Amino acid sequence: MEHDLSPATLAELRRPRPYPAVSVLTPTNRRDPLSAEDAVRLRNLVAEAKRRLEADPAVTRDRRIEVSKELDRALAEVDLTHCEDGLAIFAAPGEHQVWTLRRSVPERVVLSDTFLTRNLVSAHAAERRFWVLSVSADRVTLWSGGVDRVVEERRGGFPMTRPPENFDPEREERIGDQPSAFRDESTRRFLKEADAAMEAVLRRDPRPLYVTGEPAALSAVSEVGTVTKDAVHVQHGGLAHGPHEAVWQAIRPVLEEEARQSTEQVLKELEAARGRKEYAAGVDELWQSAREGRVRLLAVEENYQVSVRDTGEHLVIAANGDLDVRHDIVDEIVEQCLETGAEVRFVPDGTLKEAQGMAAVLRY
Repeated sequence: MEHDLSPATLAELRRPRPYPAVSVLTPTNRRDPLSAEDAVRLRNLVAEAKRRLEADPAVTRDRRIEVSKELDRALAEVDLTHCEDGLAIFAAPGEHQVWTLRRSVPERVVLSDTFLTRNLVSAHAAERRFWVLSVSADRVTLWSGGVDRVVEERRGGFPMTRPPENFDPEREERIGDQPSAFRDESTRRFLKEADAAMEAVLRRDPRPLYVTGEPAALSAVSEVGTVTKDAVHVQHGGLAHGPHEAVWQAIRPVLEEEARQSTEQVLKELEAARGRKEYAAGVDELWQSAREGRVRLLAVEENYQVSVRDTGEHLVIAANGDLDVRHDIVDEIVEQCLETGAEVRFVPDGTLKEAQGMAAVLRY
């Protein structure tokens, strides 16, 4: 199952497909992965997708059979014990994909000529993805980080290990307060190669970068590196071999402090926008502003969700029993804002009480 939504991957998901491109979305229970409810719901939604294929006169028999087989293959790949808060299945002629999301999604089955990506985009934006590079004299490991964890990333040449024949353990003898290994020219070449590899990863998938290592390692990286020199340095050695939980615990306090400062800055920008009359709140006003490309900064509480009904001119909060309810309007607004170049910032629940969970700074 897929989880890492890079810009290149998103662009590939958004490209038009031969009709029908089927999207099946369902919430899943991360806290009870053995729940039978998730499995039943998923099977029912896939069955509903097949019924719609059968009933759609625009879908030929051969195309229906082909896409139905792709749905079955996708369903077979789903491992509900490793799901998180949402699941998306995409199936089209000749292909299928399964995505697990750390953000709940509404139950939906959509037949179109593109996959329904807005829930993926919203979940990706909320995760605040980042990279951690753990540096030692003979090994550099890359970790992919999200909301509450890091996992080792094996791409771009990582993990990088210094060839044994070029590594002399005797150079670990300390000279002053700096291990001689980091003053060795071959070690510095090794770190420079790691820096270049990290630069290539960032070109493909830009994210904030944190570098962990003992003080001598961070000093050496600053001298020979480019992207690693400009990253946030965290003094903590011994993480190049993990485990992932130790890496997470080392980086977590830094992330929490940055998140606190970021939230304070967002609130200051919203307050300043009020004074300039460039402030918007309320789902209807935000939806209109997002479609017009007027949003410069969108602030959303992390777990804010609301269902609305479209009256034709405005969006109103849905009531029980309403038909044609749009359950994922928050995700739609987030994706629309990102499409028009707006910055989207997620803040802790309760931060935007006066705005009922979501507010924006407008461009004009």
